[in-house]
Amino acid sequence: MLTGGAIVLIVVLIAKLRINAFLALFFAALLVGLGSGMEAGKVAAAFQTGMGKTLGGVAGILGLGTMLGGLLAASGGAAVLARGLIDLMGPKRVQWCLMLLALAVGFTTWFAVGLVMLVPILLNLTKETGMPFLKLALPLLAVLSIMHGVMPPHPGPLVAIAQLKANLGMVIVWGMVAAIPMAALAGPMFASWAVNRVKVDAPEPPVTSSALEHPTPTLGRTVAALALPVVLILAHTISELFIPAKPELRSETQAFIYNITAMIGNPTLALGLAVLFAGWAFKFTRADALKIGEKSLGPIGMTLLVVGGGGGLNQMLQDSGSANAIAEMARSAHLPPMVFGWLCAALVRVATGSATVAITAACGLVAPMALSTPGVNLELLVVCVGCGSLFLSHLNDAGFWIVKDLLGLTVAQTFRTWTVTETLIGVSGLFVCWGLDAIF
Repeated sequence: MLTGGAIVLIVVLIAKLRINAFLALFFAALLVGLGSGMEAGKVAAAFQTGMGKTLGGVAGILGLGTMLGGLLAASGGAAVLARGLIDLMGPKRVQWCLMLLALAVGFTTWFAVGLVMLVPILLNLTKETGMPFLKLALPLLAVLSIMHGVMPPHPGPLVAIAQLKANLGMVIVWGMVAAIPMAALAGPMFASWAVNRVKVDAPEPPVTSSALEHPTPTLGRTVAALALPVVLILAHTISELFIPAKPELRSETQAFIYNITAMIGNPTLALGLAVLFAGWAFKFTRADALKIGEKSLGPIGMTLLVVGGGGGLNQMLQDSGSANAIAEMARSAHLPPMVFGWLCAALVRVATGSATVAITAACGLVAPMALSTPGVNLELLVVCVGCGSLFLSHLNDAGFWIVKDLLGLTVAQTFRTWTVTETLIGVSGLFVCWGLDAIF
């Protein structure tokens, strides 16, 4: 009841009273904290803690990713890549080409990183092809979200694999199999329906090289700049697969390789190196690169504040016990492991807004049941719980605000597009995994 009241308060403050989104999240967090009986002195501290934890994880990534996108756009590289995709697959297949690009980028990068990197390409493709903005944007969002929620090496699926003692390789296989119908439904099929019912104009692509009197980069340099952070992050992922997890079991060479890849594979450092490489590859002077980077960071100031506010509300919901109460409600229903795990993840996701928190909490609850029940496909269970952790993104989810601001949507438009996309992914994921489990 208290969680529902907080969500209603956020909607009223933002949609009706036109209160700043960060302040709305802050007041909703105060309602949850004080209403649950927390000490008044700890309420504000909990919000501050949650805000710091969230921004600590995404601020550098979002900022550097935005700078990389700014350099890509200002150099004309985004337009070059857009034309290359059109030439490769044809204007009618650009939607599918964007999905493949999102699959490649989203496999190893966080959702926010992938979205920031691909938005300039999305905007240029929209302008080049003249296709409705949502017809290209929604499939891109669907694939990036699925990769983040169900595919290792993202943190949520990795936690689920460890808690359920599943096989990582088979999780990737089943995740890819399940992703095909999920992405088709939440992406192209929903986009074809949404473009006739939700009017959204694409933001203008950032300034191109012509305004800066700068030579347009080649397609090879553009692809290299975009691929570098993905390759660096993937390098550490591969090293984790082949090098023993315990330091004492590693040889001297293995330890050296692991430490190097762990450093360069950190998402923040990988994007930082990619920004430096892009400035060189696109032949900007240091002064121009600095100017472009600073200019690109301006619009995301409020986004960072709102993302932090969502983290503060998330922390308040956890500290007040709301997330645990919702999960216990699901546990008392005595459902099959797959349905129970999905429902736990979905309820915690709605309560906290965090996919990682949702999948972690759900796996902790479903693991004893799953491991003691014969015949449970643990790998499909990981995928199913991951789908539940994506269900119904709304105002307490940092991803909601990132999508809203990067795509230039209103709150209402974000609900009618992004929230529906996430809900379709979550619900279809349950039935796809349940069906695959029944067949195989």
